[in-house]
Amino acid sequence: MSLDSLYFDNNSTTRIDPRVAAAMNEAILEGHVNPASQHLLGQRSRRRLENARQGCLQTLDADTHSFPADELIFTSGGTEANNLVVLGSARRNHQLIVSAIEHPSVMLAAEHAAAVVGAKLSIVSTSSSGVWRLDHLENLLQAGPTSLASLMLVNNETGVIQPVAEAVKLCRQFGVLIHTDAVQAVGKIPVSFRSLGVDFMTFTPHKFHGPRGIGGLVVRAGIKVPSLMHGGFQQSGYRPGTEDVVLAVACERAMELAVTELPESNQRWLHLRELFLAELKDVLRNDFVEHGAAEERVPQTLNLSFPGVDRQALLIAADVAGIALSTGSACSSGSSEPSPVLLAMGLEKGLVESSIRVSFGRDSTEAEIRRGSRQIGELVAVLRA
Repeated sequence: MSLDSLYFDNNSTTRIDPRVAAAMNEAILEGHVNPASQHLLGQRSRRRLENARQGCLQTLDADTHSFPADELIFTSGGTEANNLVVLGSARRNHQLIVSAIEHPSVMLAAEHAAAVVGAKLSIVSTSSSGVWRLDHLENLLQAGPTSLASLMLVNNETGVIQPVAEAVKLCRQFGVLIHTDAVQAVGKIPVSFRSLGVDFMTFTPHKFHGPRGIGGLVVRAGIKVPSLMHGGFQQSGYRPGTEDVVLAVACERAMELAVTELPESNQRWLHLRELFLAELKDVLRNDFVEHGAAEERVPQTLNLSFPGVDRQALLIAADVAGIALSTGSACSSGSSEPSPVLLAMGLEKGLVESSIRVSFGRDSTEAEIRRGSRQIGELVAVLRA
């Protein structure tokens, strides 16, 4: 990436922290082998892997002391973790409840379960401010047997924080298991697996300046879900295959840094968000719409609409100017389809068709924010003209 480029797509992926890269390099040089091997080198690798696993669980405030304890299944990323729990929990003629604003890795997995397994897909509606409705969730839970409710903790497009803890209470009343996709939450808000009370929780470190190629599914003690893969005994059979010790070490280090530095990061992000909006208002005379502003949000995500401007045209113009933006989830950003999240919020077509997402990282600077915001505003003005 050019030194002049401005990267405002951190919800898609973050650039790896040099301290995490150093931990990865150190783990590589340690020469770890297959942690399932019985020889001394294998046993040493197993200890390093399990130390990383325990470190992640403790950082997420999971129960690591009881017997049985909460588990962490390492996967290839958030998408695999979401598929593992959604597809593994699906039952014929049982409800599979998801919200209308879920990430494609949950929504499409649920649609697949409905088509192939025969699960009854039920979708929780969403308010115009971007929060899924607890009253609708309660109505759905009353409607019939439910195998799983999968409800995200932070929306990937608007940054709006969702009422997961309240949803857990409802699910407990009906004896329903609940999963939360916390991919956009870990490292951005305090996340306690224990306090949330969910049965399953997904995360991936490349959202908080860690490596790509690894994610995790935290599983509450005593809960089991069938594996989607076969071929080995690793990770309690949930996810057979040789674990990557190096990526696990890097995941733990990235999580440790993200959580430890969270108060400072949040303070900076709040300042950068207000600075970005102030510069944009100055250029456009406040002629834009900020989505989710009425709700509690993570501080480093902005979803903005510029009425009269086509979002794809703005994305291309920004890219030519050296500014990396997005129009929504990275898993669907190759598509020109309107944002399903904004559509679920019931926004008018003009707002949906002109929306972009801006997301900052721990390495975003004030100078970048000032320059990028003014450039985006100027591009909008040109496109409107």
